[in-house]
Amino acid sequence: MLSVTETVEIDAPLSDVFAYMDDPHKQAAITPSLSDVRNVEDRGDEGKRLDYTYTMAGVSLDGTLETTTYEPESHVTFELVEGPLSGELRWQFEATDDGTRVTYSASYELPSSVLEAAVRPFAERYNERELSTTLQNLQTRLETVQA
Repeated sequence: MLSVTETVEIDAPLSDVFAYMDDPHKQAAITPSLSDVRNVEDRGDEGKRLDYTYTMAGVSLDGTLETTTYEPESHVTFELVEGPLSGELRWQFEATDDGTRVTYSASYELPSSVLEAAVRPFAERYNERELSTTLQNLQTRLETVQA
């Protein structure tokens, strides 16, 4: 299981940060390797279900994400339910004195045990950079809007 976690402090209200991240199309705008989000089904208090295309090491991976935990302005967990990746993505939101703390965690299995053994160190570094860049993009977009 590959697991990475990153945290960022954003100078924007919790409600604005959560509203931004609650739109999967905006997640695609800030996540460098998330090339497509489609067929978004809003399930109200139960979150969302959507199809995605994620590119890792030049390989496009298509799959489906489904919300398993949806607590507005607190945390959201998506399970990778269809496709070559299995695991989950977690977003945690916490109000701070200066804005919002966002923690993004990803835990998943790579498509095959052979691939995992060959690329695990690369995948860990790649995903650490991916989460960090995603959070920095979120911070930049929301703090720019607030200015």
